[in-house]
Amino acid sequence: MKKALTIAGSDSGGGAGIQADLKTFMAFGVYGMSAITALTAQNTVGVQGIVDIPPEFVREQIRSVMTDIGADAAKTGMLSNAAIVRAVAEAVREFRIPNLVVDPVMIAKSGDPLLAPDARKALVEELVPLATIITPNVFEAESILGRRIDGLDAMKKAARELKNTGCRWVVLKGGVLDIESEAVDVLCDGRELILLRSPRSDSRCTHGSGCTFSSAIAAGLAKGLTPPDAVQRAKDYVTEAIRKGFPIGSGHGPTNHLAGVSSKW
Repeated sequence: MKKALTIAGSDSGGGAGIQADLKTFMAFGVYGMSAITALTAQNTVGVQGIVDIPPEFVREQIRSVMTDIGADAAKTGMLSNAAIVRAVAEAVREFRIPNLVVDPVMIAKSGDPLLAPDARKALVEELVPLATIITPNVFEAESILGRRIDGLDAMKKAARELKNTGCRWVVLKGGVLDIESEAVDVLCDGRELILLRSPRSDSRCTHGSGCTFSSAIAAGLAKGLTPPDAVQRAKDYVTEAIRKGFPIGSGHGPTNHLAGVSSKW
């Protein structure tokens, strides 16, 4: 069995963060491990509290996994502050962690901030260049580039610019934009642009969809898929997970990580 490591925050509501990542790894038949960067008091409505894990202990968790079990891929999610970003980047270099997927988590679905402003610079300069794939949504790309992205042409231009930050591939998620009644993502490696399209869903069960998408990509890479194939499979998976999401709570319900996965039970 291939192995994947999630380096991210914990969501007490179970829909996002390491909880979503581990469920996704299991759905893809990949053994999942975790290094927790922050604890959140969180539900479908919002984030009520955050406690950051000391950077040296984040690093110690990664060291513990990598010196014994190892990983065929890893993904990062909520990194909270600049010191944690630097600790993670150092660990990725030290242990030569392959197939790194960086989800530049900045804002929760509820609008609550999950990344300190000073950490954005550290993320772009120190961690993104180590990534095989980065998976920003439109809002995160706007924050990184410092301008608005309001349509497909702007997404294509932004994807090319994000590629110049040093990562190998960029997948810019456009689900928040209504482009010809579809959810369109732009995949770019600096040479070509690939448009990934799926029908738009009116489901409110989108909590953790970004975490689920990036962890599905990491799982695909761990199993030997090429980046375009891993991204397409993740796109198909998260589309179905949203469509069959759980309408629980009074806010954005979680995606269904077992959607499309056969079960004996």
